[in-house]
Amino acid sequence: MKRLIYILTLAVAILTAASSQAQVQQVPERIPPGKFTIKKVDFDHVKKVISDPNNNYYYPKLMKAFYSNDTTLSIEAWRNFYYGYTFQEDYDPFRESVFSNKVEELYYKQPHSRAECDSIEKYAEWSLNDNMFDMNQMNFYIYVLKEKKKHARAAVWQYRLDRLIAAIMSSGKGTKEEPWVVIAPEHEYNIINFLGFVATDHETLDGGIDYIKVQPVAGKSAEGFYFDISRMMTIAELKFPDI
Repeated sequence: MKRLIYILTLAVAILTAASSQAQVQQVPERIPPGKFTIKKVDFDHVKKVISDPNNNYYYPKLMKAFYSNDTTLSIEAWRNFYYGYTFQEDYDPFRESVFSNKVEELYYKQPHSRAECDSIEKYAEWSLNDNMFDMNQMNFYIYVLKEKKKHARAAVWQYRLDRLIAAIMSSGKGTKEEPWVVIAPEHEYNIINFLGFVATDHETLDGGIDYIKVQPVAGKSAEGFYFDISRMMTIAELKFPDI
């Protein structure tokens, strides 16, 4: 368990450094996800509804809607899709595509040639096929689709990204009392960047809580945000008992 916490802490530290170096430039313009009700995540309830073939939130139905570019799903549906993924066999809280680094290397060499855009598109798509909740790759994919004037396709992925962010932000307020619940370490930084902040440090607290400190921003009082990673840690312990 201590080694698992160490590995998670190390991963978060790397993400903090990467976030600080990249600043907020990696986040493209996006349409606000709209209003949503803040509600604590009940994983027992999530498991129940995504396992029921007669329920609208049955996981295969949500997966089909995701890949068929359905833009009518409610935030509640996206919550069950996102948090329900932790009950799927292939869920890995530390999942990373082998293609993701190739995308990042190319992306930060702006401006891009046509050939470079083709490569970014290819590797980002392959990365997302391997990890559909990789929001960094979604950002890169949206960027390159817009660069290549594939606006309709970019809009679909923008919709997906916005709703995933809304699903996470509907789980709390980012406070110690009501932390945001995430299922992957990098999602903490996706939320922070989305809010216009840059992470500077992190602290792992008792009870499966992460506190991410941020650089001061004019007009904003936040010094940091709290995230609940307890579900992620529970699954990691079950899947990687030797760590």
